[in-house]
Amino acid sequence: MSTDAVLRELLVRQLDHWLPAALHRARRATLALAYAGGDATGAEEALRVVAEFADRLRGRRLTVLVVADDGTDLATRLGAAEAALPADVAVHLVPGGPDRLPVALKAAGAAGAPLLTVADGADPDPALLAAAASGRPAELLLVTVPGRSLRPALSAAGFPLATEVELVPDGDGPARLLGYATGSDKGLETVKEALWAVDEYAGVRYRDPADPQGRLLDISLEPEPGPLRRELLAELARSGPRTVTELRRFATTATVYRAADANRALASLLASGAATRDPEHGRLGGDVLISAAPNAGSSA
Repeated sequence: MSTDAVLRELLVRQLDHWLPAALHRARRATLALAYAGGDATGAEEALRVVAEFADRLRGRRLTVLVVADDGTDLATRLGAAEAALPADVAVHLVPGGPDRLPVALKAAGAAGAPLLTVADGADPDPALLAAAASGRPAELLLVTVPGRSLRPALSAAGFPLATEVELVPDGDGPARLLGYATGSDKGLETVKEALWAVDEYAGVRYRDPADPQGRLLDISLEPEPGPLRRELLAELARSGPRTVTELRRFATTATVYRAADANRALASLLASGAATRDPEHGRLGGDVLISAAPNAGSSA
């Protein structure tokens, strides 16, 4: 399985979460899918997911924008998928690449209502990010080349929460950087769950850009906690003692890991003596204070 296939599976899982919530929240919503060449078949998968929610679309209006330069073949394939959609869904194929998104979103009147934007092969251009952030609420999946963190640009665009992960295929294929931005804690946790639930035999591994050692991670429902242990210790060194609740929050918002993974990593750090807790005994609850032990770096 290629990185394209992993991204398609992530999109399907995200739509399963986003679409019912968007339709419950508002009478109109927009799904924007933009591709810079490459594989645009994710748009077909997205339309199939939308068709599964036909009963919830009554009385609502969903606009699906597909921005791609894939010729008549894509138009034909999308037409076949569109035939299964209810009249409440309007599909618009816009020729071009992700740089056309700001104009397309403005023309669709996407601002002020639920908006999920997927930009595959895009640069974190301020105009594109601002347009993606115009939804209420807004969520963005951005796929680009590795080499710089996406968090500063996503934050500057007005997204309060973000995560990023590199998708590294086996063999000689290029790695890709996936960034997700939202204003919803639940949305962030949902994406994290989806990341670790995709096909573990995909031939793709993850790399957390926050891990200075750049260790590759196999996709698993219980990911290897080594990098997270190091990142938690580094956070304790920077900020001093933190509660379990604060460290769970750090794992969710500053690493590729989930809150539940932080509990496993903290239990390992405590067992190895790399960290200490106050109080010393009892359940590892949210108000337990965690400190880095002296020379903890060598024990992570």
